[in-house]
Amino acid sequence: MSRTPQEIFQSYVHAGSLSRNADALAENFTEDGVIEMPLLSDGAAFPRRLVGREEIRKAMAAYYARPAEGARPPNLEKTGFVLHTTSDPDVFIAEIDTVFDGDGDADDVTVSLVQIFRIRDGRIARLRDYFAPELMD
Repeated sequence: MSRTPQEIFQSYVHAGSLSRNADALAENFTEDGVIEMPLLSDGAAFPRRLVGREEIRKAMAAYYARPAEGARPPNLEKTGFVLHTTSDPDVFIAEIDTVFDGDGDADDVTVSLVQIFRIRDGRIARLRDYFAPELMD
């Protein structure tokens, strides 16, 4: 299954951030796929490292099942991303600015992050996600 970085990234974002579907998200990963969030502290509510498609599936299902008090979906018209290819055809980088509409008098909130993807056979073998740790409370 050969997919472009754009297709892999869009499938990953749709399954995760947009539809919060742990099964679909996990299917984007190789059987031994890894998600790492190096900026999370050891005591964070979410694991810094998930290894294997099934562990990713279970952890994300538990995370998505949590009550999302005050959570707002991203404003897709204001949100943007740039994909950067590298000299290694199995690695690409996503530079993302996710925008959440302000509430009432509050200004919009922009969350910027970088994700580094290593792919194998059209799936994510390793994802390093660099984001603001307070987002995973």
